[in-house]
Amino acid sequence: MAISGSPKMLAYDVAKGLVSFTNANLRKYSPEDLNAIMNALAIVQREIRAEVVPPDGTLQIRDKNQKLQRLNAAAGVITSHIRQLRLRS
Repeated sequence: MAISGSPKMLAYDVAKGLVSFTNANLRKYSPEDLNAIMNALAIVQREIRAEVVPPDGTLQIRDKNQKLQRLNAAAGVITSHIRQLRLRS
């Protein structure tokens, strides 16, 4: 199944917490789609890291760190799913 919409927008939705990945819902994506999602996650992760937040803005720092944590977790789930697919093939 193809990605509905832009992979970059999907990555932003992951960062916001609107979308999460599991092995069950990753089965519908082809390896090319998974590669596109991983690239989009890396791009969005770089953009979020580049955001400048004030040192005294604890809520902004927390929000930025949560977004990065969600992106890292999604990348880990996708990476492990790709490894499982290659072991079975």
